[in-house]
Amino acid sequence: MADDSSSQSFFRRHWEEYKEFWGERFSFLDNFSRFVNRDKPIPSWSASDVEEFIASDPVHGPTLKTAREAVNYGLTGSVIGAVSTAGVAWKYSRSLHGAGLSFVAGGIFGWTFGQEIAGHTLQLYRLDTLTAQTKFLEWWEIKCERS
Repeated sequence: MADDSSSQSFFRRHWEEYKEFWGERFSFLDNFSRFVNRDKPIPSWSASDVEEFIASDPVHGPTLKTAREAVNYGLTGSVIGAVSTAGVAWKYSRSLHGAGLSFVAGGIFGWTFGQEIAGHTLQLYRLDTLTAQTKFLEWWEIKCERS
């Protein structure tokens, strides 16, 4: 009897291996798939809802609070990176599209550097922020179903 892998075409077999390879690398996205791929989306939450979760969960609350503080580092880095690179590009080239592209690229690079600084300053490498965010989404889902 023929093996299943030999009955598939060369390209189909390699495509399946490719999908499996990247599926293993990005398996952490499965944590969020049940919140993203829903028939009825989860309602929006406010800052007071997040604060309520932080106060109610002694394990994941402080981690979520720290992760939310890290966003400020990213935003600050993004603003600094975007304005400074766009300013330099405008000063030396007087090109609107060059300054615009520099603004976008500087914002992305600044966000990345800001998140790295936050990771070291707030010691995010010691915390499991993904689990804290997932627990918040579970908590919010349950709270919305009760209401």
